[in-house]
Amino acid sequence: MESDCRIPVACCRPRVLVFQALFWGLVSLRVFGAALLSEEKATAMKPVTTPCWLVEDFVVTTVCSQCNAFQTKSWLACGLTGYVERVNCTRTNKDEYKSCRSVVMEEHLFWKFEAVMLALTVVFAILVVVRQRWLDRLASEKVRRQIESI
Repeated sequence: MESDCRIPVACCRPRVLVFQALFWGLVSLRVFGAALLSEEKATAMKPVTTPCWLVEDFVVTTVCSQCNAFQTKSWLACGLTGYVERVNCTRTNKDEYKSCRSVVMEEHLFWKFEAVMLALTVVFAILVVVRQRWLDRLASEKVRRQIESI
């Protein structure tokens, strides 16, 4: 009994095998090279102390507000979302800044997503209608040619 799963003969030619070996060699070199570079960068970085709000309880002293241009460039907490809140850690009594997500920003992103989805729906609906008309025209042309040939 023969198997239905066969490798095409064209895939076993020496030229194809050399190209496949080169391709997979480059892919693996790229992957392993990136992994080695990331390990080197990780060891070269200085150890960062964890913020107190990750390891202990905290109280929000200033509500979530948008960072200005200077804060965005200079504060690490502002770089993530563009919004920051001031927190006071209860045990160490230390004030730190924590990145936060603004309700206004989330609502804005939601409506932007909805607008993009609506626009894509309209575009693809138009494409479906145009393609259907084109296929109907081709079918009617084919029927017309068949009728003329009789």
